[in-house]
Amino acid sequence: MRRGWVVILTALLSLSVYADAVLGGAPISSEGASQASKAFDGNSDTYFQASVSSFGWVGLDLGRAYVITSVGWEVYESSKRSLLGVFEGANRADFLDAVPLKIISEESLVGQMNYAQISCTKGFRYVRYVGPDGQRCRVRELRFKGNVGAGSTAQLCQLTNLPVVSIHTENGQIPEDKVTDIPAYITVISNNGRTQVADSATIRLRGNASLSFPKKPYRIKFAQKHSILGSPASARKWTLINNYGDKTLMRNQLAFELSRRLGMPYTPFCAYVDVVLNGEYQGCYQLCDQIEVRKGRVDITEILPEDKSGTALTGGYLIEVDAYAYDEEVSFNSSKGTPVAVKSPDGDEIISEQYNYIRNQYNLMESHPDTYLDRNTFLRHFLVGELSGNTDTYWSVYMYKQRGDNMIYTGPVWDFDLAFENDDRTYPINNKTDYIYRTCGSTVGYMEALTDKVVFSAAGKQMLYDIWAAARQNGLTKANMLDYVDRQAQLLEQSQRLNFIRWPIMNTYVHQNPRLWGSYDAEVENVRNYIRKRFDWMDKKIGYTSHGVEEVENGESRVESQKILRDGQLFIIRNGAVYTTSGLRVE
Repeated sequence: MRRGWVVILTALLSLSVYADAVLGGAPISSEGASQASKAFDGNSDTYFQASVSSFGWVGLDLGRAYVITSVGWEVYESSKRSLLGVFEGANRADFLDAVPLKIISEESLVGQMNYAQISCTKGFRYVRYVGPDGQRCRVRELRFKGNVGAGSTAQLCQLTNLPVVSIHTENGQIPEDKVTDIPAYITVISNNGRTQVADSATIRLRGNASLSFPKKPYRIKFAQKHSILGSPASARKWTLINNYGDKTLMRNQLAFELSRRLGMPYTPFCAYVDVVLNGEYQGCYQLCDQIEVRKGRVDITEILPEDKSGTALTGGYLIEVDAYAYDEEVSFNSSKGTPVAVKSPDGDEIISEQYNYIRNQYNLMESHPDTYLDRNTFLRHFLVGELSGNTDTYWSVYMYKQRGDNMIYTGPVWDFDLAFENDDRTYPINNKTDYIYRTCGSTVGYMEALTDKVVFSAAGKQMLYDIWAAARQNGLTKANMLDYVDRQAQLLEQSQRLNFIRWPIMNTYVHQNPRLWGSYDAEVENVRNYIRKRFDWMDKKIGYTSHGVEEVENGESRVESQKILRDGQLFIIRNGAVYTTSGLRVE
C-alpha cells in the first residue's frame, strides 16, 4: 500500500512539473509552414525532416511572448537522432536574437515524448528546435509549455557549467574566410545564467593551420566595447580558439598559466566556453583576447597616422615574426630573412614613415640583440615555450616596441595546441638532449640563431638561471602545475563530453597527434606525465640544483621540499616546516 502511494505521489509531482499549458501557434521551419506542421499535428506517424543535413530547424510563432517552462520531443527512429539538438527562444522572427533553452545531452527515449524542464525567466514569441549536425533535423513531435509574459533577463540558460557564446548571423550565413565580416548578434551567458552580454557584432574565420579543421576558429567583433567573463580588457575584438587537435582542450590555458607564473608582463585572457552558431552546437572553445594594442592587452602607446617624426614615430608598434606573415596586410622581410607582420598600426592606417621605422628597428635588433632586444621578456617567453614543449615557439612570435624606448620586447605568448607532448615530430620531447627549438622545433628566418645568441651568452645564461630559480621558489612547481591540470579537467568535464560527441575524433589521428590515448582522461594523463618529467629535465638543463627540488609523488598526494642556504648552513623546507639535512626539525 505504501508503495502505491509513492507511485501516485511521484506521478503527481511529475504532472506538476509540466502542468503549464501546451502552447499553440503558427508552425514555422527552415522548410516552410506546411512541413513544420508535421511536428505539431499530434500524429507520431508523421515527422518533420529538413532537406539539408545541417542547420535544419522547426518551431512555433506563439503570437506573443511566453516564458517557456518545459520542452518535449519525440525522436524519429533512433535514440541518437536528437543528441546535441538545441532548443532556442527569440523575439525576432529571423531568430537573430535567439538564446539557447536546452541542449539534448543524452540519448532520447524512442516511441514516447521526452521532456526537459527549462529554467529561464525571459519570455519569447518564437521558439524552435535546431537539429544536430548530420541528422537533417528529423523529429516526430514537439511540445512547448509555458506561461504568457515578457518575463525578465534575470535568468537565462547555459548548456553546461561553462559560459555559452550564442552567435546568430544575418540570413544564417556561415563564415567562409578570414576577410568577410558577416553581420551577427552575439549573446554571452555566464554565472549560471545570471550574467549576459548581448550586442550586435560581426564574425569571420581566423587562424592558419587551424583554419583547415572541420571545427572552425572564429574572430568576433562587437559593435561596442565589452569586458567579458571578467577579462582585464574592455574591447570589441575577441577570438574563439577551436582547439581541434588538442584533445585535452586545455593546452593554451596551461601555457598561459606558465606565462603568468613566469612573470610575463601580459598574458592573454582566456576562458572556456560552449559555442552555438545559428542554433547548432559547435563544441567547446576558448574565448581569448585578440592580440592588439589596448589597455589590458598589449598596453603600449597606440601610434596614430599623424605620428610621422620625432619621438611620436618611435611607437608603439606590435609585430609578429610569423611564417605566414605574407598573408597579412603589412609585412616585411628582415635583412636576415625573417618574415615579420606589422599588427599595429593597422594596414589601413600605417604610413610609410612608420613602416620604414619599425623595419629598420627590427633589423637593428636582429644584428645587435644586446643593444636592442629586451633580454628579460625574451627569456621568460623562451622558458614558457621550452617548459611547455611548444614546437611552434619560434614559428610565430609576438613582439612590441614602446614609444621613446629603443628596445624591442617579446610577448605575449600564443598558440600552444601542439605543446605538452602533442606533436609527432617532437614526441617524446623529454628524450631530447637539447632544447626543443634546437632539435626538432619549427623556427622561421633568423629566429634560431637569434635565440642562440641570447640564451647562450654569458649574460643570458645567468639571467635565464635567475628567472627560473625565482619562479621555481615562488610557486612554479611540478605539484602546483599538476594540481592546475586537475582543476582544468574537472572544469571541462561536462563540456568535453559534448564536444567529443559533436567531433568524434578521440580515436582518430588529427593534425600532429603522436599517439591515440583513447579517452579524455588518458589524454589529460599524457599531459600530466609530460609535466612530471619536464620540470626535472628543465632543472637539469638550466643547472638548477641548489635551490628547490620536489619530492616524488605518493599516489594523489604530492609533497614538495625546498633547499635553502642560510648563514652558510643547508636547510630543507617541507610543508612549511624547516629541517636540517639530517632530518631534525628546526623550531
